[in-house]
Amino acid sequence: MDYSKKTDEELVELVRTKNSEVYSELVERYQNKLFRYVRYLIKDRHKAEDVVQDSFIKAYVNLRGFNTKKKFSSWIYRIAHNEAINTVKKYKKEVYLTEKGWFKVQPKSNQDLEKELSSKETAKLVREYLNKLPLKYKEPLTLYYLEEKSYKEISDILRLSIGGVSIRINRAKTMLKTMTQASLIV
Repeated sequence: MDYSKKTDEELVELVRTKNSEVYSELVERYQNKLFRYVRYLIKDRHKAEDVVQDSFIKAYVNLRGFNTKKKFSSWIYRIAHNEAINTVKKYKKEVYLTEKGWFKVQPKSNQDLEKELSSKETAKLVREYLNKLPLKYKEPLTLYYLEEKSYKEISDILRLSIGGVSIRINRAKTMLKTMTQASLIV
C-alpha cells in the first residue's frame, strides 16, 4: 500500500490499530531531518545516530499517548530534543555542542571561484558565531532557520510559549549582531 499520501497523524492511527510495520514510513520521513537537527546539538556522529534511534524507539513505545489532533512532527522533534539534551548533559565533558560542517555552501557554477571562497568564509564565520551562542538561544535559531519550523512548532518542541520563542530568537539575533560588530572592530 502507498502511504506517501497519508498524513503523519493518519499513519500513527494505522500503527496503533492495524499495522505496526507502518511505523517504518514515519521513520523514513523523519530520520534524516531528526539526524540533521540532533547533529546541530551534538558533534559526535555516532552519539547523534544513537539519539535519533532512541528517539524513534521512545516514540514508538509511547505512540498510544500521542494526541493525533496535534502535529506528529512537533512531538517527534520534542522527543529527539530531550534525548539530545540528556546526551549533552551525560557527556558534557566529551560532547561538544558544535559541528564543524554546519553549512555546505556550494557554488551554482565553478566559474566564480572568488564568490565560492567568499561563501565558504561567510559560512565559516556564521558557524563560529552560532557556536558561541548559549544552547538555549542556539536551539530556537536552529529550528527556525535551519529546520524551517514555525514559532508554534518550536514552541511545542522546546515547551516554551510562542512569546518565549520569539524572545529567544530575537536575543540570539542581537547576540549574533553584537558578535559580528565586535569582530569588525578588532
